[in-house]
Amino acid sequence: MDLRCYRPFMALLCQILALILWSPPALAAPNHIAAELVAGPAAKPGGETTIAIRMTPEKGWHGYWVNPGDAGLGMQLDWTLPDGAKVGEPDYPVPQTLLVQGLMNHVYESEYAVLVPFTVPADAAPGSRLPVRVKAQWLACTEQICVPESADLATEIPVGTAQADTAARFDAWRQRLPAPLDAPATMALSDKVLRLAIPLPASVALSSPHVFIREDKIVDYAAPQVFTRKGDTLLVTIPRAKFAARGADEIEGVLKLDDQGNGVSFAARPGSVPVGGVPVAGPEAPDLPALPWLLLAALAGGLLLNVMPCVFPILSLKALSLARAGESEAHARIEGLAYTAGVIAACLVLGGVLLALRAGGEQVGWAFQLQEPLVVVALFLLASAITANLMGLFEFTVPGFVGTGSPRSYTQGAFATGLLAAFVATPCTGPFMASAMGAALLLPVLPALALFAALGLGIALPFLAVAFVPALRTRLPKPGAWMVKFRHWMALPMGLTALALAWLVWKVAGSLFTWLVLSDVLMLLVVLWWIGRRQRKGLDTRWQVFAAVLGVPAAMAILPQPAPPASEVESILDTKPFSEEALAKARASGKPVFVYMTADWCLTCKVNEEVAIERAETKAAFDKAGVIVLRGDWTRRDPEITRFLTAQGAAGVPLYVWYAKDGKAEQLPQVLTPALLAEKAAS
Repeated sequence: MDLRCYRPFMALLCQILALILWSPPALAAPNHIAAELVAGPAAKPGGETTIAIRMTPEKGWHGYWVNPGDAGLGMQLDWTLPDGAKVGEPDYPVPQTLLVQGLMNHVYESEYAVLVPFTVPADAAPGSRLPVRVKAQWLACTEQICVPESADLATEIPVGTAQADTAARFDAWRQRLPAPLDAPATMALSDKVLRLAIPLPASVALSSPHVFIREDKIVDYAAPQVFTRKGDTLLVTIPRAKFAARGADEIEGVLKLDDQGNGVSFAARPGSVPVGGVPVAGPEAPDLPALPWLLLAALAGGLLLNVMPCVFPILSLKALSLARAGESEAHARIEGLAYTAGVIAACLVLGGVLLALRAGGEQVGWAFQLQEPLVVVALFLLASAITANLMGLFEFTVPGFVGTGSPRSYTQGAFATGLLAAFVATPCTGPFMASAMGAALLLPVLPALALFAALGLGIALPFLAVAFVPALRTRLPKPGAWMVKFRHWMALPMGLTALALAWLVWKVAGSLFTWLVLSDVLMLLVVLWWIGRRQRKGLDTRWQVFAAVLGVPAAMAILPQPAPPASEVESILDTKPFSEEALAKARASGKPVFVYMTADWCLTCKVNEEVAIERAETKAAFDKAGVIVLRGDWTRRDPEITRFLTAQGAAGVPLYVWYAKDGKAEQLPQVLTPALLAEKAAS
């Protein structure tokens, strides 16, 4: 259960408790946060000085900022002033973050002072002292309990010459206030995220930045905040609250710069907010290697995808093209370049769409296309049609499983095969690729697209090498009748791919949806068989093929809404669903925590689960150590999981994170060995 959705009710409850339980100071129990009203330096008649409300929490207790966060209550002040005197809005020091049971609070855990501007009456007599009283009410809390507290505070404001010792004391308190920026910030507010552009010189260091929004019900306080820098502008992206206010003409806030209490205050109005930027080092933004190393990692990751289990079905398409490449050197090079162009184009398109969606506030990651049931259905239909083509049920020269002999035919076929190869291969995340794709989601647009292009080049590299290296090409068998049988045999892995996609349709959309899709596939195969018969008789089939192509989207359009994914998962481990609240609670328990992110379309995930996670040895070790297991299912889109992946510098699944008893986090390899988890539990 996400407790953040009850934040308005919790705040109201705190207010009710404060009214019910408040009693006069003479009858009240001692406060856990001591309060003192301190007069500032003397001011001349009509001038301005400052009053401080000094708050001193007991050890283990805390007070709240003006916006307390997901739970809590800000301070309430009722002033009694001399005639002609005025007080302004209180100024609070930079608060701290406190995450308890998945709720983010904005608190003070040590002594702090709230400074209030005070205007001396114009007719005040020099040398006099003005009595000031305030009835203050606040909430004092530990991580377990909260107590409404109050006090009647009084002081006297001197009218005349300032005292040096008092001024020095107030100077120390003012240093803890956020410094106001001398330029306005801009904001872009959507239904999904709040994006801020805060003018901040690039020379200002940021070690653990966090933005506190003064207005309530605007952002999700506990969600990870993403910081990037673009010159002298700091760009911040914060997810919206579940019950967010519709909009705001202006947003005020405080940017915490570090853990030493330094920060700046800003006011943002609607305006242009750039995208991209260089990630800011901090707890939610992992350090990134230099771009050349990231490009090499993307290249190596793409190269390794050629031997990953999730890419095996597409190897049948490559095999036919590689075998046919031995026909002539010109055809081989044409195919190599066209195939490479197709792969890189697919990676750039997928990467560009991904970056555009994220810039628009969508919580998506690598392989986002497989989180949409209709995309999986389209892949299922395509795999079924390719299987029928390889079996000889019908002939279709593009995407290039057979060629007409012309260079144009080979170019079109190889390019289309490259598009298909990349589209099927890229959902996997293998070694080297994880860091590169995770960085691509944080880098500016052009370096990010360069990483996607490097990934595509890595996928196409073996095919490109055979096309341009004669020594490799001569090792391929000569074309002949054997290619027909080879083509028929290649229908087997493609058919297995189609069966796997059918299973995935059932997992992501439910039984009724799957049966309707199977009916569509059966009708498609009948139509293709009929087209094949006409082709073998030498009849023109262009109109029939055109009708079949149009019929596929029409059949998909009448499908019902997919069923929601199943919430229960069969596992020998005591697995709980992942959520930010569940993770915070598990880490607070003092027990080891194992978080793993998976998806039904991720074959690497399924292999790891079979080899290392769902094992009796792992269960025994976890039970003995009391390990808490949290499983995140990313088969369907889940913004909370996507935020966690982004915070960990990962673009997709699988992702495995181990939290030791002391709370220290460690990312585990993407390919798990059988004994790795048992060894972690025993350490």
